[in-house]
Amino acid sequence: MSAAVLLAQPEPFLERHLRSDGFDVVDEAARPDLVLLADSATLEEYRARHGDVPVIVLGDARTDAVDRVRALERGCDDFLVRPFTYEELLARIRAVLRRTSPSQHEVRRAGAIVADLATRTVAVGDIAVSLASKEYELLLELMTDPTRVFTKEQLLRDVWGFRSLGRTRTLDSHASRLRRKLTAAGAGSVVINVWGVGYRLL
Repeated sequence: MSAAVLLAQPEPFLERHLRSDGFDVVDEAARPDLVLLADSATLEEYRARHGDVPVIVLGDARTDAVDRVRALERGCDDFLVRPFTYEELLARIRAVLRRTSPSQHEVRRAGAIVADLATRTVAVGDIAVSLASKEYELLLELMTDPTRVFTKEQLLRDVWGFRSLGRTRTLDSHASRLRRKLTAAGAGSVVINVWGVGYRLL
């Protein structure tokens, strides 16, 4: 079954090539598997309309590092600055879909936390936990080895795609929100900050 891609702004060149590579290019009435946005400011609007759908922002040539960081902090899954090659966009789309469309029956467990990768749902016991896209991806990364300390560099690279650490509070703010939500659901002491190094889940 081919993935459904919504182009927030009509782009005949991209639409033609995406269709030729087997994607369904859909309109606003459909439930897409991925959205291509021109501006991260409309991210919440599309998430409200289509649910926790993966989003790639295609920024214009004036976009700077601050714009990219802010877009990622808002919860977009990837950011590509124009001009870009179609081949790079295609690789980014496939990478995001691989991360967000796992095998149907895969369930990940860590302590009392259960993540169903097929439905992108998280629960602590019988209590459902509502997570934003990047909070969810951060949790999944930590769940791969719950007692391991992941460095900040590893998490920013693997979850956000950052090539260098720089000066950003993105990870810390997402980890804090994730910890608060899981603790409120009864998970206990989780998403532990190992000062000067990074984070572990348990």
